[in-house]
Formats: sequence, C-alpha cells, structure tokens
Amino acid sequence: MTLPIIDFEPFRKETNKVKVARQINQACRDSGFFYLKNHGLDDQIIDSCFAAAAEFFALPVEKKSEISIDRSPCHRGWYHLYEEILDPLAAPRGDYKEGLKIGNDCGPNHPRVLAGLPLHGPNQWPDIKGWQPTMQSAYDDCAKLARSLMRAFALALELEETFFDKWLTEPMATLSPIYYPPSDSQAGAGRHTDFGCLTLLIQREIGGLHVLDQQKGWINAPPIEGCIIVNIGDMLERWTNDKYRSTQHRVMNNSGVPRQSLAYFFDPDPDTPIVALPSCIDEGERANYKPTTGLDYLLEKIDASFSHRQKS
Repeated sequence: MTLPIIDFEPFRKETNKVKVARQINQACRDSGFFYLKNHGLDDQIIDSCFAAAAEFFALPVEKKSEISIDRSPCHRGWYHLYEEILDPLAAPRGDYKEGLKIGNDCGPNHPRVLAGLPLHGPNQWPDIKGWQPTMQSAYDDCAKLARSLMRAFALALELEETFFDKWLTEPMATLSPIYYPPSDSQAGAGRHTDFGCLTLLIQREIGGLHVLDQQKGWINAPPIEGCIIVNIGDMLERWTNDKYRSTQHRVMNNSGVPRQSLAYFFDPDPDTPIVALPSCIDEGERANYKPTTGLDYLLEKIDASFSHRQKS
C-alpha cells in the first residue's frame, strides 16, 4: 500500500490545521488519493446507510425499477447493471455494478427547479420504512465533512481558509450507494477519473479499488479500519490548472462475494466559475483550460457516461 494516511483530527479540532493542509497538498500533487482517519463521520449513521442500501439492492429488479434513474429528469434514482459506461473502449457494454443517485432533494418551488436548472429536482425514494431519513442523515454527515475538507484544500492551495465557502451555499452533491456483484472477468467500475471536485469513498471489508500509479501501475487501495478514501476529480484538477491530479482508478470485485461501497461526490454551486485559481497560475502563465461553470462541466461528463442520458 502506497497511498498516504492523513489524520484529520488536528484540522477538525483546530490544533494544527497547517500541518494537515500540507499533507493534503502533497497527496493531491502526488496521486490525488489519500486515506483519511479521524474524519468525524458517525459510524452508526454509516452502518445504517449500508444496511438500508443492502435491503434495497436485495429487492427484485421490477421493484427497484420503480425508481429507475431514466424516469428522473434530474438524474436521480436507481441505475441497473451496465447502465454506467466509464470505460467505453475496454467495456463498451458498461460497468458491472448497480447503484443509486441521491442528491439535494429540491421540491417544485425550489428556485433552481423553477429556473429549470439541470440536475436539480426531487429524489426518487424506495418504499422502504426509514430508508429516506437514513440516507438523508448520511448525506448530511458527508456534506459536513466535505465542507471542512474544502477549507483544508483552500489552505493547501495557499488561499484564505474560507475561499471556497462562497461557492458552497447549496452544493451539487450526490450520495451514491453502489453494489458490485462478484466477477473474475468484468470490471465493476471501468478505468476512469471522477468527474467533479471531491469524492469521499467509504468501503467495508471487501476491497477491489485499484489506483493507477505512474511508476508502479495498478495498486490496491484496500479498506482500512477507521479510514475513508478521499480523492479529487477532474473539476478540481482543472480548477488548480493541473497542479492537483485527478487519477485514474477502477474497481475489480474478484472476491467471490458481493461488494458494497458508499461514494459521496461533492461539487460546488452550479454557477461556480471553474477557472484557474489565483494561487495556481503564475504571472504571465496561461491557463490550461477554457473557463466553464460547475454545472456545465458536470453535465458534460454525466451525459457522456450514462446510457439513458444518450437516448434521443
């Protein structure tokens, strides 16, 4: 194992924020992946979330299809095996996994819904007692950690600690329970980089995540008790003008038993300008990317990766 383990307790308790920020800065420049311990997520909330997800995934396909993602105008709900296609060249049929997309639950009178903003609207909830509040608790718990991490990233990038706060009033965040059937030949998640800003990955006892190291090739990133995995995505790589790395990774579940994980994808407000950050571009240096917004960039990536988004 070569991914660093970073203790987040000094940042949470405000005893040595700078040290943590420096460690995060180094990890993001080296690989864009690190383990995080003492992260503050509530174990009982996460355990309940895994149990609720397992109950849903055990339902018959016809029952899960009642909240199929292709019924949602805002990319929420259940997606079936092969629905997501992360590596179309190696696995054109799609990924051997199923999962759920749970976002900010916007009602019909929400300003962004009234404005017709893509990716904003109501969640689709299964008819399982206690399921919605359980997932909402996990969503909120992850949001709290992600906001704190963005402050750590700001310090790591030599910005004011609250630099990103103005773009995090109502982030475009998604909680995604994922189920990987066992397979010796099919990729549960094909080789890819994450689309957005920041990902929290919560694993249990079954591993399968591989991260691409430039020197060593594919390395295992197994579950470590008390730790979650944090990685940056394409949006933050772009924001930092390639100073931070959005690294390719995949999931191969050849354990012989099903694997569950919980991914939380954290992205800024839709109108956030994704342009080179002031600390990531020197005077006279050109930005590597054209300006875009958080929503436009995310839409482009999602539309290219889900088969139901490509239907005419």
